[in-house]
Amino acid sequence: MKPLSQWEFDIYALSLPRGHSFGEQPPVGAWQSFDGLSCGILTQNINDRSFGLIVIRRRTDHVWTVIAERNDFVAREEALSLLQPLLKEGEQPESVPPGVTQRAALYDLQGRQPSEVFATLTSLSHHPAAWTLNQLYLALPKPDQNWASDCQTNNFHTRLWEAQLLAAFREQGLRVTQPHESPDFRIENRLGGVAWVEAVTANPPVAYNHVNTPRSAAPADREEIFFGSAAERFAKTLGNKLGRHYEQLPHVTGHPFMIAIADFQAPASMLWSREALIGYLYGEGWREVEINGRNQVERIAAAQLIGDSSFPAGLFTDGRQAELSAVIFTNACSIGKLNRVAVSGQGAPKGLRYTRMGNFFDRTPGALRGAPFCLDITSEEYRELWPQRYEPWSAELEVFHNPFARYPVSFELLPEATHWFDQGGEKVCRSFYETSILWSQTLITNTEDPPPRLEDFLK
Repeated sequence: MKPLSQWEFDIYALSLPRGHSFGEQPPVGAWQSFDGLSCGILTQNINDRSFGLIVIRRRTDHVWTVIAERNDFVAREEALSLLQPLLKEGEQPESVPPGVTQRAALYDLQGRQPSEVFATLTSLSHHPAAWTLNQLYLALPKPDQNWASDCQTNNFHTRLWEAQLLAAFREQGLRVTQPHESPDFRIENRLGGVAWVEAVTANPPVAYNHVNTPRSAAPADREEIFFGSAAERFAKTLGNKLGRHYEQLPHVTGHPFMIAIADFQAPASMLWSREALIGYLYGEGWREVEINGRNQVERIAAAQLIGDSSFPAGLFTDGRQAELSAVIFTNACSIGKLNRVAVSGQGAPKGLRYTRMGNFFDRTPGALRGAPFCLDITSEEYRELWPQRYEPWSAELEVFHNPFARYPVSFELLPEATHWFDQGGEKVCRSFYETSILWSQTLITNTEDPPPRLEDFLK
């Protein structure tokens, strides 16, 4: 058996019901069989210092399944002596249990014509993303029967968002299940907190090609950014989900309910549309004004969105949607995210450089704008941004709380997300990671070429 790197172990651990949470029995070592079909985890109790083992193996459809678990070893050597035979080196994969549907292979098109965006995963530059997406798909507890076909064809981004949510939830140690057709996820922490999450994407009124389409420009007017067409698209998308009244389902009643939304309404709109979601949810935004020769922030408010639809702004400004506890958002639901997590952990394919450019949230008191950055994803400087020494799944995850929620979401349920909440009438932000990224884009180049520069990207 061979030792597993921390990054690779963390990817496989996303297939465990509670992901990276091991309670009082955290892992102290992990190994993989040479045939790649088994993974052994050595754990140690934080109280009595006893050792334990967890062994997972691939089924015939490549899904990981737990085949052994013990927590009664006095000595490390005793546990390790039993680990190697449990890995079943060279034996056939585990059978799919009776009554469990065999997982369709994500790489098998079965005669379908793949979408252009799915087809990009076959290129060398996107091999890290393809491998990672497949691991997340295999980790889903109970994906829809048409999950693979949707991902391969015209519903790629919806399925991508579900995969990233699973990774972010289990990275935070949540027990994630899919016991009902809807909502998409039931999440639970070890403290007994439970919530239901429905995933959705904001899509364009008219479809566009997601591959190599020039990115859309952000509106120049600040009121248009917060209350314009992008906010209206969020309003329509969330409104459609709210109209289904998930909160009335027997299994949801009495628990927090959240909608998780990712944005694809225009090419690369996630670079600038976050403010539109804030404008719609809270009915407010901000702009820079010069007062006595100094730039300051001025609050702008709106009771309705701009445009003929006259959608009301401020979904979370009163109790009309008390059943919606919060909205989860990310500005990084992308193939670039899949690539970055993998490349920051294991390195880049030979001959390729992966560069992330964008704006850090500037925590300097009085700062009005983000701080530009341009970093090689494999560099020590980039890896040192994160305590895991690779980019975490939850880094861009934000939770916008409804102050009028009938069933509020506790911060402990999603401890590694950034939380926006009301405190004494003011919007307060609480982050887990010291590094917060307002927006970014990932550029892939050949190592023979000059490294990209931020000023080139901004042209």
